[in-house]
Amino acid sequence: MVSPFSIEEILRDAAADAVLPRRQAGSSPQSLAVTLLADYTLRTRSWLPSAALVALLAESGVTTAGARTAISRLARRGVLDSGRHGRHSSYRLTRPAADNLAHGGGRIARFAAEAESWDGWWTLVAFSLPQEATAERRALRGQLRWLGYAPLYDGLWVSPHELDDTSRAALSTVALGATSVFRARQVDIEAAGNRAPIDAWDTAGLARQYDAFIRHWTALLPHVRAGDVTGAAAVRARTEVMDAYRRFPTLDPLLPAEVMPAGLPRHDARAAFVAVYDGLAEPAQDHVRAVAERYAAGARVDIRAHTVADLGTLAPTEQGTDR
Repeated sequence: MVSPFSIEEILRDAAADAVLPRRQAGSSPQSLAVTLLADYTLRTRSWLPSAALVALLAESGVTTAGARTAISRLARRGVLDSGRHGRHSSYRLTRPAADNLAHGGGRIARFAAEAESWDGWWTLVAFSLPQEATAERRALRGQLRWLGYAPLYDGLWVSPHELDDTSRAALSTVALGATSVFRARQVDIEAAGNRAPIDAWDTAGLARQYDAFIRHWTALLPHVRAGDVTGAAAVRARTEVMDAYRRFPTLDPLLPAEVMPAGLPRHDARAAFVAVYDGLAEPAQDHVRAVAERYAAGARVDIRAHTVADLGTLAPTEQGTDR
């Protein structure tokens, strides 16, 4: 199973200019900053006072020094634009980063939204690169991960989905060695070492991760529905549920139900995610807006939370056009 999660794996477009932060154990300050800006300013790319972003990160346990370092690094990587409004510095998502995040948000919104069908065929990508081509091998494997493939063997990666035009174009940019792509059905053989394509994924481990996600977040749901989760707690919970759920499209490229363990709770996990994320949208938005206005020195800060359904059509507006 895929284990090294990163925002750039899950929320990136192959052609994007912005280098989104690598994911660390837990939620790194950079990841939290990107999630906060995406959740409340993506639609308009509104400027957020630096002090407000530091204050919001502090509510998630990030020190002032850690928050300022994270913001500075994101600006250097092309994720954030910086500007001054009077005596105060402000930040917003760059256009490439906003486009990336909107693209990734659409992927999250569509994930497990409908029942999936499968024709029983697998797509196989076989490749051979020179031993010294370390960077090329890493880029190819990363692109295959992003496209939903997993390694059945070292040089043979598989997916239950057909390679569409977009995926074909993305793969062609990094397939610099000898590469072949096939569509095929599995043929079982009577052998001790028979390995099915689905074995490229740790399906039992995936089921456990879904179960853990559901247990954790359904426990919070009664409090969300009762309106008990407000202020900083609402922002933290909404950030954390997004941070946890957005890994699943990479871990589970909608693997066919026919070959998965019975009762895989993919749709239950989505239902829990939507209920928490959407249920906390209003109180979280109110809190982020209040913190932003506290440091905005009278300037208007356009804070807008979006729902999971909104993610499917979200795109930065012209209000956020570069100056």
